[in-house]
Amino acid sequence: MPSTTKKKKTSSSKPRPSRGDIPFEIVNYLGFLLFALLCAYPFYYLIINSVSANDLSALGQVRLWPEGLHLSNYEQVLALDGMTAATVVSVARTVIGTACTVLASAFLGFMFTQDRLWKRSLWYRLTIFTMYFSAGLIPLYLTMKSLGLTNSFWVYIIPLIVQPFNIILVKTYVEAMPASLQEAAEIDGASTLRIFFRIILPNMTPILATVAIFTAVSQWNSFQDTLLYITDQKLYSLQYLLYTYTNQASSLAQAAQNAQGNLGSIVSAATTQTPTSIRMTVAVLVVLPIIFIYPLFQRYFVKGIMLGAVKG
Repeated sequence: MPSTTKKKKTSSSKPRPSRGDIPFEIVNYLGFLLFALLCAYPFYYLIINSVSANDLSALGQVRLWPEGLHLSNYEQVLALDGMTAATVVSVARTVIGTACTVLASAFLGFMFTQDRLWKRSLWYRLTIFTMYFSAGLIPLYLTMKSLGLTNSFWVYIIPLIVQPFNIILVKTYVEAMPASLQEAAEIDGASTLRIFFRIILPNMTPILATVAIFTAVSQWNSFQDTLLYITDQKLYSLQYLLYTYTNQASSLAQAAQNAQGNLGSIVSAATTQTPTSIRMTVAVLVVLPIIFIYPLFQRYFVKGIMLGAVKG
């Protein structure tokens, strides 16, 4: 007789929700949707006000959709003094600073897991100590000045290379990796640096992407270091210009109007620069790059932060 096969129900099949679960799920999804809209609306508000008629934007009449659509605000703001140089500085400090911090965090996090490191526990505790205690603003400024970092591009890079929090994440992630990977390489005679670059580093993509996100956002949004250490306008960052333009929006709007009048162009009230249009447009120019870059690393973010925060 031919054998008959019975289909077995897999235990992994998703159970059907009960009547009591359906209202809960509806309320849950609606709550998260409302929360997402509340988080996204400020960015949407900035964008629609930066491309709407400036007279309506100044009166607060643009709330849900753009009115009197135009892009002249961006043309005029990008033509302001220092915008191009500040953009180059911000991009350079973000790229170079992120690369240096990620590499330093990866290497130090790996070395703090090595028993062969002399006084490993002492160096690790001293590194973590700096996360909780600081000498203060004035000693920090004097230190930067004595090192020749004031009015230097490297003041954006060197002080931020070693980040204790990132080192903790990487160290915990490395400790959760199989020890057999390093043991097999040591049996083959690989050196510590070779083990790090050829074995450990390629397997640290999730945690390195997490560290890269933290560092890139911090570097791009930073303006206080420019305020404290930089007086050379060629080294101003884009965020610092946002800070100054926000405080000087009225005078900048008047300067833009004068420039338009000097060119002899017919300027309507809808495209005449106002303090509100200056603030909105510069804010959008600063925020948009991070909004576009973040989704590229998002798939690594949750895995990296979970594996780096809890030892498996």
